[in-house]
Amino acid sequence: MFFYTYMNPNTEKLRKKYMDNPPEGMTSEDIRRMSEDNLLDMDYFLNEDDLFDDEAGVEGFYIS
Repeated sequence: MFFYTYMNPNTEKLRKKYMDNPPEGMTSEDIRRMSEDNLLDMDYFLNEDDLFDDEAGVEGFYIS
């Protein structure tokens, strides 16, 4: 029995990006073996402006 796993082409582009230039502390092999969900999570956290800033993403919105 064969199982076919659908890989999103955009996710595979992201995987190639990180395999070519892995984040500090990781190797290309680590990236290759990551699940799609873990890869997307990593990308989200690496590209988040400031995870601990309470005002992140609410520019221009003020309660007076």
